[in-house]
Amino acid sequence: MDRLLFDDDHDLFRDAVAAFASRELLPHHERFAAERRIDRAAWRAAGEQGVLGLEVPEEFGGGAAGDYRFNAVACEELAKVSMAVASCFSIHFDVIAPYLVDLATAERRAEWLPRFCSGELITAIAMTEPGGGSDLAAIRTTARRDGSDWIIDGAKTFITNGHSADLVLVAASTDARRGAKGITLFAVEAGTPGFRRGRKLDKIGQPEADTAELSFTDVRVPAANVVGEVGRGFVHMMEHLPRERLGAAVSNIAHAAQILTETLGYARHRTAFGQPIGSFQHNKFLLAELVTRIEVAQAYVDHCVRLHVARALSAADAAKAKWWSAQVQNDVLDACVQLHGGYGYMSEYRVARAWTDARVTKIWAGSNEIMKELIGRDLGL
Repeated sequence: MDRLLFDDDHDLFRDAVAAFASRELLPHHERFAAERRIDRAAWRAAGEQGVLGLEVPEEFGGGAAGDYRFNAVACEELAKVSMAVASCFSIHFDVIAPYLVDLATAERRAEWLPRFCSGELITAIAMTEPGGGSDLAAIRTTARRDGSDWIIDGAKTFITNGHSADLVLVAASTDARRGAKGITLFAVEAGTPGFRRGRKLDKIGQPEADTAELSFTDVRVPAANVVGEVGRGFVHMMEHLPRERLGAAVSNIAHAAQILTETLGYARHRTAFGQPIGSFQHNKFLLAELVTRIEVAQAYVDHCVRLHVARALSAADAAKAKWWSAQVQNDVLDACVQLHGGYGYMSEYRVARAWTDARVTKIWAGSNEIMKELIGRDLGL
């Protein structure tokens, strides 16, 4: 189905990102997984390709695209490689970029953004805490004033890019009495005394994404490292989370669609009982259902992208896109594994890795259950 979302400029950019992925990511993907990280050379190559600075002003080396559809194109092409690749890079260029561009001080923008665009400075965002999950209002990491500085204490977990990040955006409570209204965002640089990284977490999927625990013990940061306004961190996060959930939805559908395309090829050529397995009525009907589910979900996600470009995407609609795309993705990939038979359970097959990689999408960026709660509240329930 023609999507009618993109124009010629987006198509040209897609070709460039696809070429970058084929040249710099796919040949090294097995090594990334074995080393449990995407190496610095790939980050610098992404910077040279113009992927990392899409929304950064030109004065800082960015592309100043001014059109979220370019972000969507990049997320889609990276997700075709793997969910982990899409996650690691999009956390940087799609999630964190708006915080730094819109909320960091002029001094810090000039210092950080050129290296952000080039891939020399890798970023992460640290919201989730041990025992906290999706409850961002219950943050226990604290920051207290000490003269003109702030002292941060606490711990974060499940942080994508956490082990390699040079700059981490940290949510901390600066006034526990005010609850969510007392949260502030801080940028913490690698090498700051008291900032430590724990082990790379051993996940069942997405091994190439370095996911880590972070700890902060008397970490001193200057006031210039406050991102946004003191006490408005929760508001800033709520303003940006719909965008993060939209980006997740874009990647979810692109990832599932790619593996489904590969499964269709498998079903056409793999034979059983003297005929292609795709020609059996059950499999033919199943594949028809899967393609339809992907295209219907894609239509909704594309509409959400249009709304976001028009600055009209609501938090509830973003929540719908996030949970539904994750559910469709997991259902489709589970069926793709089944269609591959025993080979679908072998880790050397992309379908098997995609299946395990996708399971977390129903959990991260706010669990699907939290998404339904948000939608329910929007319905007045």
